[in-house]
Amino acid sequence: MPTPRRRGGPGLFSTSVAGDSHHPERRPERAAIAALTESFVAGLCEWIRIPSIGVDPAHRVDVLRSAEWLADRLREDGWPEIRIWGEGPALPAVYACWPAADPEAPTVLVYGHHDVQPVDPVERWHHPPFEPVISGDEIRGRGASDDKGQVAMHLLAVKAHLAATGQDAPSVTLKLFIEGEEESGSPHLRKLLEDHKKDLDCDLVVFTDTALHEREAPTVNTGQRGVLGGEITFFGGTEDVHSGRAGGAIPNPATALAKLIAALHDDNGRIQLEGFYDDVLEPSTKEREDYAELPFDERKWLAHNGGGAQAVTGEPGYTTLERIWVRPTAEVNGISSGYTGPGLKTIIPATATAKISFRLVPDQHPAKVKDQLEEFVAKHTPAGIRAEVSFRGEGVPPYAISPDDPANATVKEALELAFDQPVRFARAGGSGPAAVLQAWLGVPLVYLGATLPDDRVHAPNERVVVPLLLKGAEAAAHLWRMLPERLTR
Repeated sequence: MPTPRRRGGPGLFSTSVAGDSHHPERRPERAAIAALTESFVAGLCEWIRIPSIGVDPAHRVDVLRSAEWLADRLREDGWPEIRIWGEGPALPAVYACWPAADPEAPTVLVYGHHDVQPVDPVERWHHPPFEPVISGDEIRGRGASDDKGQVAMHLLAVKAHLAATGQDAPSVTLKLFIEGEEESGSPHLRKLLEDHKKDLDCDLVVFTDTALHEREAPTVNTGQRGVLGGEITFFGGTEDVHSGRAGGAIPNPATALAKLIAALHDDNGRIQLEGFYDDVLEPSTKEREDYAELPFDERKWLAHNGGGAQAVTGEPGYTTLERIWVRPTAEVNGISSGYTGPGLKTIIPATATAKISFRLVPDQHPAKVKDQLEEFVAKHTPAGIRAEVSFRGEGVPPYAISPDDPANATVKEALELAFDQPVRFARAGGSGPAAVLQAWLGVPLVYLGATLPDDRVHAPNERVVVPLLLKGAEAAAHLWRMLPERLTR
């Protein structure tokens, strides 16, 4: 295979167990990972070279190549059952199963995805997106963090677990479900879950498309917000008209829509859909205490995550972390109406459209918010304007698991063993199919990932920090050893 370009000296990915003499139980997994690191990095770089852009039909063949690469790697690692699910309209997903020697051992399903985001704007990349570069302790390339790096991390964890325990099979029955459509909203996920319900039967789901709070502040994620997106269009006349001949005598859809958007929040940032907050579940006291103890530099956060914003804002009574993790939002994503080219064109536009999205938190449901938005639009549609509300799919529900859940507590303990420090709870402000997986499979879902919020996923110059992936692999290896005593079938 081609050698990835390297910037930096050797030994950058060392996982030495020196200093672990007081914790001999950690040594086998860590030592096994250290021995496997070079092949792990080479394999991940090889996988990154496959441009599996799921949202682009031109790359459908590359998504299949990516699935085949993963299946081949699983065969090399000794997984006894491997299948590529590529039937129907769904992009190829990879399924694998490695039964435990003990038939009474619990079954754990690891979820991730192998499709990646487009690379636009490509001119902002410092190197070709699918030619991975090793720089310091990072691998840079599209998919390095989201989500090929974390899927590869779990493959490494299984090998380390077997090496550390001397077993021919894992301590739990392990299943992998690596889909190929997550970056396009998992449009066929429910169909895959329905068609392969027996294969995916399990006692626990481990969701691996997730991040730590900071490099020096590892966390266990306990939930993700849901999302609902749609469009509001106001129709006035059938065509644009001269503002001098009709202005002041007919309704202006752009003005009417601007008033509706202004009414969406009150002066304190509270969303004004009737009943919107009725189902919002507050986080536990323990979770809020953990959030408050996490390191957080507001100015640094604004610079790296705020898109150049000069100040934070939001609901009174909540910190910035709480606003992006456990509070719902309504955001205007785009507005279009009338003439927007150079110069001036004095018209009254015939239509005006706003693209809008909601981030939802437990226990809100997208279907209920749809109804609330439609009622809000009807209330704010003036005479002479016809309103149309449309939605992008059925939306993604939010998900959260209790910090006290036994499986969640075991993930936390495994991460503490791997990182040699206390681990706190956090949540993710983004969205994913966690709630769909949990609802269809009917078992708890926990999160185990080892990437960072500033890995530039979905943006140019995506990267992953390799030592964190190695720590994540060690944590997963500990988890497979610990779960049989903690998780009943």
